[in-house]
Amino acid sequence: MKKSIIISVTSDLSTDQRVLKVAKSCFSNGYDVLLIGRLVKSSQPLSLPFQFIRLRLLFNHSVFFYIEFNIRLFILLLFKRSTVFLSNDTDTLAANFLASKIRRKKLVFDAHELFPEVPELVNRPKVKYIWQKLEDIVFPHLTHTYTVCDSIAKHYNQKYKINMQVIRNVPYFRANNSKTKKNDYPNKKIILYQGALNVGRGLEWVIDAMPFIENGMLLIIGDGDIRQNLQNQTRRLKLENKVTFLGKIEAEKLHEYTTSADIGLCLLEKRGLSYYYALPNRIFDYLQADVPVLASRFPEISKVVETYKTGTLIDHYEPLYLAEIINDMLSLPFNTDHFESIAKELCWENEEKVLLSIIN
Repeated sequence: MKKSIIISVTSDLSTDQRVLKVAKSCFSNGYDVLLIGRLVKSSQPLSLPFQFIRLRLLFNHSVFFYIEFNIRLFILLLFKRSTVFLSNDTDTLAANFLASKIRRKKLVFDAHELFPEVPELVNRPKVKYIWQKLEDIVFPHLTHTYTVCDSIAKHYNQKYKINMQVIRNVPYFRANNSKTKKNDYPNKKIILYQGALNVGRGLEWVIDAMPFIENGMLLIIGDGDIRQNLQNQTRRLKLENKVTFLGKIEAEKLHEYTTSADIGLCLLEKRGLSYYYALPNRIFDYLQADVPVLASRFPEISKVVETYKTGTLIDHYEPLYLAEIINDMLSLPFNTDHFESIAKELCWENEEKVLLSIIN
């Protein structure tokens, strides 16, 4: 019988690059794939070569969202044919763990982040305690696990005595001839942010710095909880001609915008260990697009940027200082001649080998 895998995540799938890459790798290597996520008002249409289900939920926020999602996911896992369950992040783990025990199926776990330490939970000790308790109960029993970087793997391995491996969230390799420049703003230098618009991403700092940046346009691609606040800040500072919000963009079109950038942003606030240990995929997306990064001097980010010489690291963010750094980067173009050779190393084609060894 052909092997099958059910991959579950609480995102809406459409812009979840890591989960889509994992699903495509499994499908390309002989697995029947069922991908389970959720449907929200802003969800984009999906066309995938394998089966997927997006759950339309009654609750999309608060504890009721997590309860409803896990109950409905648990029911699906009980009755859908599968050889392997793949749980993405702690918020899908309860359903996957219980169903895997009842059906005696192999369970693989992918930690996208240090979940109890995400910024949304840092100042909510009771909620954080619940997620922490779930990990304390389940993690010692996990035998097939991986995460996005060394620091998170080390944290979990030391705490729970498990063997969590590392699969970095890197893009597919793109040769230079596929990196065509998009030219929607021909007379502007492009400062790009792509990713979720959530707390702690440093976007407020950059918007505050924009009045002092010469001939620059800040493009913000993505959506999230603080989008309205960022737009209000932009209007308050009368920066509509220097800051543009493009919303969610599908992966292929997103790459066109990424290649148009002169600087890619990856600035994070130290709001819990999850952000401090983070290794965001946009670090590698910028690399594949020949775009230097302006990033926070956090351990995993620094390891990549300093080792491979892919950008500039900073650790304070006052508007005038930040504007000075960005103006310097724009006026003295960064040498990216070495980016393509690095991109051949830091690509999904290499990470996929580790993924398949774990799942197989």
